[in-house]
Amino acid sequence: MARSKDFDENEVLAKAIQIFWYKGYNGTSMQDLVDGLGISRSSLYDTYTDKHTLFVKALESYQNAGTAKIQEIITNSGSTKETIKQLLELSTGDLLEDKQHKGCFMVNAEVEVAPHDQQVNNMVCKNDQQMEDAFYQVIQRGKDSGEINNPQDARALARFIINTVKGMRVTAKSITDPSVFNDIIALTIAVLN
Repeated sequence: MARSKDFDENEVLAKAIQIFWYKGYNGTSMQDLVDGLGISRSSLYDTYTDKHTLFVKALESYQNAGTAKIQEIITNSGSTKETIKQLLELSTGDLLEDKQHKGCFMVNAEVEVAPHDQQVNNMVCKNDQQMEDAFYQVIQRGKDSGEINNPQDARALARFIINTVKGMRVTAKSITDPSVFNDIIALTIAVLN
């Protein structure tokens, strides 16, 4: 008979996200995970098999939370430009308040792990595609309503904005002056006119 887990997996994943996010995949040891997660090494191996599996599950959890926030903004916001502004602010809001300057967990995984790990690369590409599709949907809605007048293809504009988001997420690792990001967001919105 299988033993029941004596810990909350969602809590463990939330802690794992923070550990991997701060130390990186390669900088995180199994001992870091045992100490930081508050579970035994045997429970860690029984539940997640290895560090890589835990990392993938943590990254997936992070991705799902981000996707839910993006969808909430798209569903509940007003004008196209206001929606895009809110999505851009979402991309930097938490990062600017982070005293550890960790940047974005997904972008960090893209830089550190994805070039050498096909599974993580696929997750990053899926995340990028979901974000691109979200911006595309909003931009196309704005073009259809006449709020966005830029003659560029909506898909190309969405890709431009995704690249801008990634750049802001990397910049937030070293710069925390909100005015820098406000300027970038305002200019990105202006490009849509």
